[in-house]
Amino acid sequence: MKTTWLQAEKDPMGAAIYDYFKNGKAGKLRVFSSQFEEDEIPVSELFRTYEHMPLLEQTALDMAQGKILDVGAGSGCHSLALKQMGKESVAIDISPLSVEVMQARGLDARLVNLFDTHFVERFDTILMLMNGSGIIGRVENFGDFFQRMKLLLNPGGCILMDSSDLRYLFEEEDGSFVVDLAGDYYGQLDFQMQYKQIKGEAFDWLYVDFNTLSLYASQYGFKAELVKEGSHYDYLAKLTL
Repeated sequence: MKTTWLQAEKDPMGAAIYDYFKNGKAGKLRVFSSQFEEDEIPVSELFRTYEHMPLLEQTALDMAQGKILDVGAGSGCHSLALKQMGKESVAIDISPLSVEVMQARGLDARLVNLFDTHFVERFDTILMLMNGSGIIGRVENFGDFFQRMKLLLNPGGCILMDSSDLRYLFEEEDGSFVVDLAGDYYGQLDFQMQYKQIKGEAFDWLYVDFNTLSLYASQYGFKAELVKEGSHYDYLAKLTL
C-alpha cells in the first residue's frame, strides 16, 4: 500500500476543491477509467451540507460517536457536519490543497495517509464515506487494511463504511448476472482524474459487495453488520472487533 501524499501538480481533485472554496465555482473535474467512458464529478457536490447528503451518509454521521476519524475527507463536508452536531473529529487526506481548505474551514485537518504506520492515534469511530471502501484499492489489500484498523480503533470502537455492489453492471435482460469468475473481482476499478491541465496518476479503487466485505472482515477478526441499504445496490456497513 502506498503511504505517500499527493504533489500539487498531480492533485486534480485538490485543485478543484481549492478553486471552488476560493471562487465559489470550479471547472470540470473529469474522471477516466479503462472500464468505463469518461465521467465527471460535480465539484459543488463535494461541498454538500448534511441536508443534501444521501441517507446512508446522514445515518453514518448520526451514528458516529466519541473521537471520530474522517478518512479521505476531501473538502471536509462530513467533518463540518459533525462539528455542527457538536461532535469531535479529525479529518485526514493525502491532498495538501484539500487539507488547506479544510483548515481554512475551521476543521482539525491533517495531511495523513491512512496506511502510514507513523499515524498511531486511536479513535472510537472511523468514518469512510463516499464509497469509503475505495481507498482499499483491491481485495488483496484487505489484510493490510484490517491490521491498520486494529491499531487505530479504541476498544469497543467501530468503522462506518459505505460502498456499492457493482453486479448490476453485469445484469442481463432476464435478470441473471454474467461475471467472469476466473477474472479479477468485479468491483476492482482503475481511475484517473483531470482538472484543467492537472492530470493525476491512475489509481485502484474498490467497490465491494457486503458479502465479500463480511467474509474478509471475519478472516481478520471483525464482524460486519449491514446497517442500511440504499436505493441502488449501495449500503452502509458497521465493522467491529
